[in-house]
Amino acid sequence: MNQKVKKLFDEQLSSWETARNNYEALARVRTKELNVNGVPYKVQFNPARIVSSGAKVDVKSIKERKCFLCPANLPPEQKGIISEEHYTILVNPFPIFPRHLTIPETEHVDQRIASRFNDMLALARELTEYTLFYNGPKCGASAPDHAHFQAGNKGFMPIEKYWRDYIAGRVADYGTATLWYLNDAPRTTLVMESADQDDLESLFKIVYQSLNTKPEEEEPMMNILTWYEHEKWIVCLFPREKHRPACYTAKGEDNLLSSPASVDLGGVFITPVEKDFIKITANDIAQILREVCLSPEDFQRVRQRIKECI
Repeated sequence: MNQKVKKLFDEQLSSWETARNNYEALARVRTKELNVNGVPYKVQFNPARIVSSGAKVDVKSIKERKCFLCPANLPPEQKGIISEEHYTILVNPFPIFPRHLTIPETEHVDQRIASRFNDMLALARELTEYTLFYNGPKCGASAPDHAHFQAGNKGFMPIEKYWRDYIAGRVADYGTATLWYLNDAPRTTLVMESADQDDLESLFKIVYQSLNTKPEEEEPMMNILTWYEHEKWIVCLFPREKHRPACYTAKGEDNLLSSPASVDLGGVFITPVEKDFIKITANDIAQILREVCLSPEDFQRVRQRIKECI
């Protein structure tokens, strides 16, 4: 599958001007590095991502627009690869990664992970050069009405390289699967690791059931990263408390257009506005994470519930 995707990228960047221009621009984006309580983060100034960061995801706005992930509404230049797991692998025309994929379900169904986690693992095993990610309906997904994953080339996000350095402890084991939690506050991170897909799926169900679902939501708020290496899966799960931080709607100098999703929680904060890229500090990132992630007390309660369920 990796070779098929490489061929798709080559063809799309040759024939699709919008994608070609945005990938060429990506090579010139500005980045900077910050240290947030001892944890490395990057900040990327990426104007094209205003499409996602500024997306209106309220019910009214979604009903009034055509779904941009449905086959009938794709740009005529956009081509894809149909996977065995009933998803279409597409080149994302507004990239964060040098190789950025969007992987929508072929049917128009809501963004939910409970019945699709196994699909995510299967896709990660096929796309071994990529890290897959899932954004919950109110956790950064700009199309909460259409089930989809995204993927970017491995090694781009700091957490992929450093997560083992921040292991705080083992939460539980399920068969061959192990669940860790990290010492990377104010981010709240659970990491699952296993070579057995069934054990990993069973452990995920326990974690899922241990998270709170808000009254107005249909699933717990979360972001997920997963990749396959050395014959096993690594899954980073970030339980969430809030969709967007206060700075997103603040006025004047307090405004900072940050709508954190999986990539941000993986350690690369995306700023589509130049003034935000210039002014954002490690303290700003820490404050954003404190708002959107679980409190230390709630995170501890989640870990305790997981232990009690195994």
